[in-house]
Amino acid sequence: MNRTKQIVLTAMFIAIGVILPQAFHAIPNAGSIFLPMHIPVLVSGFVVGPLFGCLCGIFTPLLSHLIFGMPPAPILPQMICELSMYGLMCGLLWKYVKIENQLAKNYVTLIGAMLIGRVVYGIMNALVFKAGAYSLQMWLSAAFVTALPGIAIQLILIPLLISRLQKANLI
Repeated sequence: MNRTKQIVLTAMFIAIGVILPQAFHAIPNAGSIFLPMHIPVLVSGFVVGPLFGCLCGIFTPLLSHLIFGMPPAPILPQMICELSMYGLMCGLLWKYVKIENQLAKNYVTLIGAMLIGRVVYGIMNALVFKAGAYSLQMWLSAAFVTALPGIAIQLILIPLLISRLQKANLI
């Protein structure tokens, strides 16, 4: 994929990542439950690779915050760290994991990126953003329990979307 196409697609994923969460803000706490911003960032790593996936993860929450005020300022740094890791790791795992079965490769890439992103989110909260006020229980609750519906959506929707893009020879 040439650089121009990567830039255009990254901009499209950023735009989707900024607009999609707006449909969820009418529901209290829906962003942290359904994780709508995560979907385009994760997909971007598969499609445009690790560098542009990482940039998508940085600029999506940043632009969303600047335009709509969401995510709120106290949460923004953690989301930038988490989402940039999602885009980076999806791109890296997709590129370097050698599995013949494409569906299995899609799931290994996605689950690996999701776990690494959540671990980075927890580490950054524990050591930097909420140092001394963050516990393992808080991390498990935020990263896995509250987010369970969003995780389920990601595990169903993203591999299906990636498979369709592969069949259409778009990635």
